[in-house]
Amino acid sequence: MAIVVEIDVLLAKRKMSVGDFADAIGLSPANVSVLKNGRAKAVRFSTLDAICEVLGCQPGDVLRWVPDDGDDESGAAPSGKRRLTRLSATPGDS
Repeated sequence: MAIVVEIDVLLAKRKMSVGDFADAIGLSPANVSVLKNGRAKAVRFSTLDAICEVLGCQPGDVLRWVPDDGDDESGAAPSGKRRLTRLSATPGDS
């Protein structure tokens, strides 16, 4: 996965427990665990807003994008998904 969730780092810096954090943002500790371990498929903006408010941070402090390892020049990612590339305006133009 190319999105890294930094909640565990932010909680450690603030010396905040997962239980206290979960209570503050209105999620169960189990759902916070899913988020912080990078197993979530999506995050609601209202949840991201609550996270940023409680931790006093920006969304970019919570979520970080890193390229997948093993990308080749053909644009194929290791998972078999293709990256989007810019298309030229004229066929044959590079």
